[in-house]
Amino acid sequence: MSSYASPLLDLPGAVAAREPDVGVAAHYGDLFKEQRALARGEGLVDLSHRDVVSVTGADRLSWLHLLITQHVEGLAPGQATEALILSAKGHIEHVLYLVDDGETTWAHTEPGAAGALIAYLESMRFFYRVEVADRTEEFALVYLPAGSIAEPPAGAVVRETPHGRDVFLPRAALPGFAAEHGPAAGVLAYEALRVEGHRPRLGLETDHRTIPHELGWLERAVHLHKGCYRGQETVARVENLGKPPRRLVFLHLDGSEVTLPEPGAPVRLAADGPEGRQLGRITTSARHHELGPIALAVIKRNVPADAPLLAEATPAAQELIVEP
Repeated sequence: MSSYASPLLDLPGAVAAREPDVGVAAHYGDLFKEQRALARGEGLVDLSHRDVVSVTGADRLSWLHLLITQHVEGLAPGQATEALILSAKGHIEHVLYLVDDGETTWAHTEPGAAGALIAYLESMRFFYRVEVADRTEEFALVYLPAGSIAEPPAGAVVRETPHGRDVFLPRAALPGFAAEHGPAAGVLAYEALRVEGHRPRLGLETDHRTIPHELGWLERAVHLHKGCYRGQETVARVENLGKPPRRLVFLHLDGSEVTLPEPGAPVRLAADGPEGRQLGRITTSARHHELGPIALAVIKRNVPADAPLLAEATPAAQELIVEP
């Protein structure tokens, strides 16, 4: 899917997105109008560039339960959940957005991530009655915002969460579904609402050292009282004996600046000025239809929670996500 281009890029006004969302639209001509529509529960977002993986077989839930951070052994049909796959040292390698339909466990994950994910899962099959498949060529993901009255096609797998529904559509059905349930909104609108909701994303808020505690994923994607899985020792040790070295923070950015700080831009104490010691980095920045310019950043845990910050040269005020 590396050269993928969604058919919805042919809609009027469509502007193609940049990495990591290449293949779908960044927006369709009016970013704030698209955000406001999603906030009202209207329209949809084309996420058909994301990878889709399925696990079938009688042992699928008990097997996945052994490999991921979430308790899924008794996952009820239609119940949505999130889960992580960690390295042996507890660093985040994959994020899975899961739902089971009673016969198959479905997951979507980041664009291009399915290959490495499936390779790991296949290496852990052993004697279990499971089959893992990359379904990205067959199924396209569409997001319906919370409050949407759109009806997915009969038989479509739906993952319902407090902030909206993920619909796994047959790819051939994508243009017709968008025509019926639009208007389409681009991924910039979706990302602005993600930032507002304090929801981290793999590859943006994470790096090769990230552990779940730093991003607030313990609450949504980690079950602290289940059996062993790879990386559990780190999760338990940090939870019981210490604090993570970094923390995710939400930033209200100075609206007088014309440009947004790019991902990777340094975060410093405002008191130290733009030449001060770097204490973190911007991970995602966005323009929100009500809040103005906002961002997520990962900073050192011991940065005072009330300290004014600089995102590169932009003044920024903190809003706590992970406690210091």
